[in-house]
Amino acid sequence: MAKITKIDIDDSALPPPTPEIEQERRVAVFDLLEDNSFTLPPREDREIDPGPYHLTLAIRDRRLVFDVRTEAEDAVAEFHLSLGPFRQTVKDYFQICESYYDAVKRLPPSQIEAIDMARRGIHNEGARVLEERLDGKAKVDLDTSRRLFTLICVLHWGG
Repeated sequence: MAKITKIDIDDSALPPPTPEIEQERRVAVFDLLEDNSFTLPPREDREIDPGPYHLTLAIRDRRLVFDVRTEAEDAVAEFHLSLGPFRQTVKDYFQICESYYDAVKRLPPSQIEAIDMARRGIHNEGARVLEERLDGKAKVDLDTSRRLFTLICVLHWGG
């Protein structure tokens, strides 16, 4: 079964999350565990483990760390991604989210919808960047990539 069945966020090196960030994290983790596709491609340095997987996400030394384990917690893979390619998209995503939350309080539905479409577009861009960065390391579908990007944003915002 090629999917993630448990996800942990290692934020021990980050400041405590705000209630809003904590809520975003809970929703993203719940959605990710409900439906995801996560496969590790065969490589010379490891046998193929078909999953399911436990995933820990962390930021260490300004790098995004994916620690992938079996359900028995045996290490399967660990890869580190530079945060650089995500920085602008994460910044844009948080700015548009702030605009969206502000708009919900005071603008008509048509304007809220336009901002929400832009928010989803930036979110899709972040998911695309993540898929590119995971190329050769892990294969994910668009929905999984979007949910993982949300968790990256939450980690990045805390860092």
